[in-house]
Amino acid sequence: MLSPTYPIVTERLLVRPFSSDDFDGLFGMFGREDVSRYLNWEPMDREQAAALLERRLSQTALREEGDGLALAVEEIATGRFVGEVILRLLSAENRQGEIGWSLHPSAQGRGFATEAARALLRLGFEDLRLHRIIAECDPRNEASLRVMDRLGMRREAHHLDARWLKGEWVGSIVYAMLEGEWPPAP
Repeated sequence: MLSPTYPIVTERLLVRPFSSDDFDGLFGMFGREDVSRYLNWEPMDREQAAALLERRLSQTALREEGDGLALAVEEIATGRFVGEVILRLLSAENRQGEIGWSLHPSAQGRGFATEAARALLRLGFEDLRLHRIIAECDPRNEASLRVMDRLGMRREAHHLDARWLKGEWVGSIVYAMLEGEWPPAP
C-alpha cells in the first residue's frame, strides 16, 4: 500500500529505515528513564533494545491495516541518530492513521520532532491518502503536546484515567488533523 522512497529528506534531517548500525542510538535513547517515562515500557536493557531494533528493521512499508512505518531520524549535519518516528495505518477502510515520535534528550528542544513528524504527516496525507491522522500522548508529556500544536493538529479529546501505566492511572490526550487541514497554514 505504501513503500516510500528513502531517505525522506527534510531541511535538517534524514528520515530513513533503521539499520543495524542504529543499535547504540536506539539503546541510548530507550535505555533511559526520562525517555521511557511516558511510554508503555520501562527503560530497555541491551537485549530488549536488540529485539526492538530487529522489529524496526522490517517496519519500512505499510502493506495492511495495523502495519507501521518505524523510521530512524538522523541529523544531516552530524550524521547522528536523534530519534524515531512512526506512522501506523489504523484503518484502511476509514483512511485513518496515527503518528508518534521519540527523541533522545540531547536532541530535544531543537524542533527535530516537529520536522520529522511533519514529514510523516505529508506521507500520510499526500502519499497514503489518509483522511485523518491522530497523535496521542500522556497529558504530562508537555513536549509532545507542544509538537502536536506546532504541527497544526487539533486537540480532540482528553481521556481521564485511560490506562494503567507503571503503577498509576494516567490520562490520554488525542490530537488529530484531517486531510482538508493539510498542509496547515504557516
